Amino acid sequence: MTILTVTARGQITIRKEVLKHLGIQSGDKIRLDLLPDGKAELKAEKGQGAWQELEGFLKGKTNGLKLSIDEINDAVTEAGAAAGMTGIERK
Repeated sequence: MTILTVTARGQITIRKEVLKHLGIQSGDKIRLDLLPDGKAELKAEKGQGAWQELEGFLKGKTNGLKLSIDEINDAVTEAGAAAGMTGIERK
């Protein structure tokens, strides 16, 4: 069990071992659900993926050539799928 202390400003610091257990890293979001009987549930907020996960998605695909918009769209779709982003649709 981990006990946290509330400051005079109503803030708490969550210890590194708790963040590690939840799989939370710097910049991630935390979800706090308020439950009945004065309880709460704290967990990592897992989004649909982040743009940062797509970094370098064109690496090795251009061979120094310019890509068409369709080739870029295909690369984005492929990288998004590999990063676990669902619901990516081409218009």
